[in-house]
Amino acid sequence: MAVLNLRSLAGGRILRGSQPFGMDTAATAAFLELHGIQAVVDLRSGFERAIVPWQLGNGSGLKNAEPNAAVPNHEVELVENPLDPRTASDGLQSIHTAEDLGELYLGWVRARPDWVAESLRPAARGKRTLIHCSLGKDRTGVVSAMALLATDTERAAVVADYAASTAALPTMLATMAAAWRSAVPEVPEESFSPSLMLLQSPEAAMEYFLDRFGHEFGSAADYLRDAGLSGSELDGLRRR
Repeated sequence: MAVLNLRSLAGGRILRGSQPFGMDTAATAAFLELHGIQAVVDLRSGFERAIVPWQLGNGSGLKNAEPNAAVPNHEVELVENPLDPRTASDGLQSIHTAEDLGELYLGWVRARPDWVAESLRPAARGKRTLIHCSLGKDRTGVVSAMALLATDTERAAVVADYAASTAALPTMLATMAAAWRSAVPEVPEESFSPSLMLLQSPEAAMEYFLDRFGHEFGSAADYLRDAGLSGSELDGLRRR
């Protein structure tokens, strides 16, 4: 298996994708080396990480580190920056429309600007960074949108990047369902149904998010500056 739903942003400084499905230590090391990854920002909760963990060999691969810690060049910095959707919203069961999904995303950026900033800090400091959650769609989609907006990407391209997850969802949902059923057998099968709006990535959800984000916060650069990124870090995101 592999990291799915993988694509690059910001001139290749950022890679966005899913969790590492079915990767053993050798596959993990090969993946990190192939893509020249210097930092991994894992947006999943501890519960999620336990179900699909990063598999690491002794002395190689990822090294846990605080976001501001210096990491030797031969190691890959792992930043665990969790946002648990179950506790960071008023109720995932209330997501029925694309607008509901966009409002879910707005709730995250309203409540956790620090989370958004820390997600982007390794890339802003010059590291080729993989940012991922479980499917690489929602939490990763929000952080990716903020990165794109901060680098003056056109709105249509931000929406298209978010909606691009749609093609990968059938494979990812089947793979994730198998992993969860093995670890948590009591989870009902319908929890992974592609008919659920929560498991879709419609353009309208990102359109809704962008409209209201702009109204509430102005520019992404201003938002990220207020959230804690320095001017030099914002310049680092823009650098090609």
